[in-house]
Amino acid sequence: MYHKPVLLQETIDLMDIKPDGIYVDVTFGGGGHSRAILDKLTTGRLYGFDQDRDSLKNDLNDSRFQLINQNFKYLTNFLKYYKATPVDGILADLGISSHQIDNPTRGFSTRFESELDLRMNQSAEISARNVINSYNTEELKRIFKNYGEFTNAYHIAQRLVDSRINKEITSTTELKEILKPFAEKGRENKFYARIFQALRIEVNNEIETLKDFLSQTINVLRPGGRLVIISYHSLEDRLVKNFMRSGNFDGKIEKDFYGNIISPFKPVTRKAIIASDSELEGNPRSRSAKLRAAERTYYE
Repeated sequence: MYHKPVLLQETIDLMDIKPDGIYVDVTFGGGGHSRAILDKLTTGRLYGFDQDRDSLKNDLNDSRFQLINQNFKYLTNFLKYYKATPVDGILADLGISSHQIDNPTRGFSTRFESELDLRMNQSAEISARNVINSYNTEELKRIFKNYGEFTNAYHIAQRLVDSRINKEITSTTELKEILKPFAEKGRENKFYARIFQALRIEVNNEIETLKDFLSQTINVLRPGGRLVIISYHSLEDRLVKNFMRSGNFDGKIEKDFYGNIISPFKPVTRKAIIASDSELEGNPRSRSAKLRAAERTYYE
């Protein structure tokens, strides 16, 4: 299976789908969430975004659906092109798909021997191999500190710089072997997962892209429209939580003269929704998923 959709029923419920509404799934992937949205539509429309060309194989071949092979940072441009604004709901599942993880050639998994890649968009110029072999110590330290949240980021960075002097680092196996001394015994997989996560975020410019996308939702959603997002690590979830609460990424609350919060969104979920025990059993990759939703309040 290409990808088993995470928190599917909870997501669809929070989107509050109107049969004649316009919806956007900005992380189409295998189309699991999109199929469930289409099942709720009659005369409505659904637009899907995915920069991974492999996702094109999963096109739903439905007259109510348009798949756009682009990064969701181009949300506004393409919705305007299709004359689809404003929309009634936007969904983003920020995780990497099972297909990407299980494909040994993509370099997303710590389980396989493969070239260091980690590109969501296979035609992008920068790969993990470029990052590891060309970034200086300070740049690598920034990645592992900010995106992997390592306290020993400098030492990890310096080890990579020292190791590549005589030979370029080209494979996932080489990378793991070089950094093995830093991995706590019995928790090696967790350590390597954080290393790969940090590199993946840098390669795909994920944090800035997420901020760009979130900012665009303010003008794309109609009042009462829903923004529903599933995130998988604290960096993403913090941005999403702050944005849904305050309309900015720092979480700074502004109030009017009467003490009412001034924000383009009103959170629908008081706290993040996580997978049930039964879902965790059937889909272990849902264990780190956090689902949040907010409703568009007004146009500025």
